[in-house]
Amino acid sequence: MLPGAKPRKFIAVAGNIGAGKSTMVQFLCQTYGFRPFMEPNALNPYLDDFYADMNAWAFHSQVSFLSHKFRLHMELMEEPSTVVQDRTIYEDAEIFARSLHQSGRMSDRDWATYTHLYEAMTQALAPPDLLIILRCSVRAVRRRIKSRGRANEQAIPLKYLKELQTLYEDWFSRWDLSPTLEINTEKLDYISDFIHRREVTDAIAPFLE
Repeated sequence: MLPGAKPRKFIAVAGNIGAGKSTMVQFLCQTYGFRPFMEPNALNPYLDDFYADMNAWAFHSQVSFLSHKFRLHMELMEEPSTVVQDRTIYEDAEIFARSLHQSGRMSDRDWATYTHLYEAMTQALAPPDLLIILRCSVRAVRRRIKSRGRANEQAIPLKYLKELQTLYEDWFSRWDLSPTLEINTEKLDYISDFIHRREVTDAIAPFLE
């Protein structure tokens, strides 16, 4: 490492739909000059088919997401500067694919194949140096989803958001690959409130040293 250079860090931001992941990534990158790695939703060629018939296209769609996430993770591992990722490959499997399997939209056979592929991929990946957990009530995330107006999110059922919330809490409780930092985005307005912003930066600072 060159004199004066900082070691590269990999920070991951995780939380339910509408919990504020993209906002947190943007905040960290603007504040510290980190490089953002965002979720590649637009790259999934099965997404429209999946929304039209989830049972038929769940496996295809999730494998597509998984392959793009794997490639993105490999790319960020080569980045010399500190990076911040919006939603990890781990969430693809532990939250969204698992939800499809538990709800019966992905068969046991497809789930087993998907899981074997996921486990093989993650063995080749370095985990984050820090996982930032964003906590927010289902009521609040539902309100945010409606207010931000993304067309493909407006029909998301409340029941589904609750299922994701339960899966996230279970996954958070099992996460042991890195230190974690929990931030309640429902109560903190770190974008416009200076005191709240200082709370967030002070909490993150020890992990950046």
